[in-house]
Amino acid sequence: MKNLGAPNSHENRLTYRADIQGLRAIAILLVVAAHAKVSGLAGGFIGVDVFFVLSGFLITGLLTQELTATGSIQFLRFYARRFQRLLPAMLLVLACTCIAAAIFILPGGQVSQASAAAAASVWLSNFHFAFSNIDYFGPSAENNLFLHTWSLGVEEQFYLVWPALLIFIAALPLGSKFQGKVKIKIAMFAVVGISLVSCVLTTQHSPELAFYMMPWRAWQFALGALAMLYCGNPADVETHSRNPQSAKFVWIGWIGLVLILGSALFLTPNLAYPGAWALIPSIGTACLLMAGAKNVGGGASTFLSLRPMQAIGRVSYSWYLWHWPVLILGATLFDSTHPLARLLLVAISLLLAVLSYRLVESPIRQSKKLIERPSIVFFTSVSLIIVACTLSVQWGNAVSNWLSQPQQQRNAYIRNGMPIIYRMGCDTDIRSSSLHVCAFGKENAKHTAVLVGDSIGAQWFPAAAKIFNGADWRLIAFTKSACPIVDEPIFYSKIGREYTECAQWRSEALLEIQKLKPDVLLIGSAAHPAYSNEQWKAGTNRVLSKISPFAQNIYLIRPTPVLPFNGLDCISGRNWWPRQLLGKTECKAPANSQRATEIFHALTAAANSFKNVKILDLNNSVCPNNKCTAELGGMAVFRDTQHLNANFIESLSPQLEDQLDLGTLVSKRKAPN
Repeated sequence: MKNLGAPNSHENRLTYRADIQGLRAIAILLVVAAHAKVSGLAGGFIGVDVFFVLSGFLITGLLTQELTATGSIQFLRFYARRFQRLLPAMLLVLACTCIAAAIFILPGGQVSQASAAAAASVWLSNFHFAFSNIDYFGPSAENNLFLHTWSLGVEEQFYLVWPALLIFIAALPLGSKFQGKVKIKIAMFAVVGISLVSCVLTTQHSPELAFYMMPWRAWQFALGALAMLYCGNPADVETHSRNPQSAKFVWIGWIGLVLILGSALFLTPNLAYPGAWALIPSIGTACLLMAGAKNVGGGASTFLSLRPMQAIGRVSYSWYLWHWPVLILGATLFDSTHPLARLLLVAISLLLAVLSYRLVESPIRQSKKLIERPSIVFFTSVSLIIVACTLSVQWGNAVSNWLSQPQQQRNAYIRNGMPIIYRMGCDTDIRSSSLHVCAFGKENAKHTAVLVGDSIGAQWFPAAAKIFNGADWRLIAFTKSACPIVDEPIFYSKIGREYTECAQWRSEALLEIQKLKPDVLLIGSAAHPAYSNEQWKAGTNRVLSKISPFAQNIYLIRPTPVLPFNGLDCISGRNWWPRQLLGKTECKAPANSQRATEIFHALTAAANSFKNVKILDLNNSVCPNNKCTAELGGMAVFRDTQHLNANFIESLSPQLEDQLDLGTLVSKRKAPN
């Protein structure tokens, strides 16, 4: 790590530590493995926690050295060095990713990409994703090419406040017993305590804030700072290999490595994270940093110092920047579900990282001319950031203008033409557990039909409304988006925790069904990947056990096939010149994946346990001959990746009515008390 500013008599430098490069290697390998869906390493996202603690360690070391040597911190030099280190590679990847997105991403998806790129260019991605990822029908952040830049935003905001915080702490008049680093240590303990408690509490009710925002991550930076303050810079201490205490630090190092690797192996994305779980990899990182700082021989630090680890550690920043857009674009352009395909994408991202490190990142970072001119570096960097943000905004505006053309407005109208029950408030919001019951038809009608489910259940309302429109029928609907009618707990990634509102709403919905005693009950749920086959079967069985005595005829609607693309975006994007140039004008995909077939079999097995339960399978009408297309007969079929548009659903009412076979309905039997 170089000095804070230009070389001078007070040049601040942390002694090069090979084990820290190895720690960077561990962190980036875990992150890439998790994002590439390597089996058994779903918890590799904790690599970001490692980076946070490491940053706290290094930056605190640099700043306290300067503070001790000069009594102050030169802010301009510090920020210039941060820009010189981080900005060139980021702008390169940002530019390349934006160009690739403009060519390969469908226009309807480019607006969200452009806004994310603008946020990334000013290091505010964490704000962008923390506050824009709660719309159920909105574009999923998981497919955003710039999602990974949220952690860079957290880091930059840490750099922004940390120097001022240390100066403020050093200036506090706490008496002769609390001088120099003692005050900083006390303050760091306070930051760890306050931020960690806030993080744990906030994770329970607003996990997106705890995950994305710097104040709730500050304890990790402070933990790294404490590791630096207690163990110091190896340049300041003698080699400890002969010290009786050295064996203790060897063990501390191994414990730290076990904590990090154990977290990657056993933590999953389905946990409320960060919360207290983040303590495990964070403490592990601090242990490794302290063990390495004591300069002991052998142990985990020796493993981290191996040449392959050094090589990976050197390109870790560039690899972090490249790996995510390469993986997402790969999934967009071709089937990247096969392990070999993902391995190829990882290799491509690593190659790009090596090239950008050698040609851009390293030459600029090590340029003595730039180091000696912090003012030029600082103001040039700010100018480039403004240009990058402006260009990203202009890209988004250009695509928005194209989408505002008459034909594209028609597609937008179809996209927004969801079933009327959404506008009527029959669908319960993600964050609510209240049951909103909507009734259509005469209250004293002879027969009652009920439609219940998540958004896939709700999509069938136009057909149900057309079928149960006679004087003898009353149709009642209540749905909740992202809440399958399966009696199993579910982790919902958009809110970052267990979806307790779903369980509460589902319980109320089942009680309402028992009270209504319908002649026909239609249940629709998305093929949610969070459930195992056994959970699908057992959870559906438990639901049916509670309501089958109260409903005369129950129909489980087979989940809609899921497209690898957005249906309406694909239709509108066929006229987008890059797609015409590449010949990618078809909007077709196979109907049934292996996973969808397994879920269908689980539902069928559950239905077979009850005499009055049947499966409604309209997928052959949706995707004839096992082939899904974005439109049929000039009518748009899908309004996104899995939801069918309202007009198309209404056109399927004859097929739905045939499968219901309403003419064979018998009188309602008396339900049990």
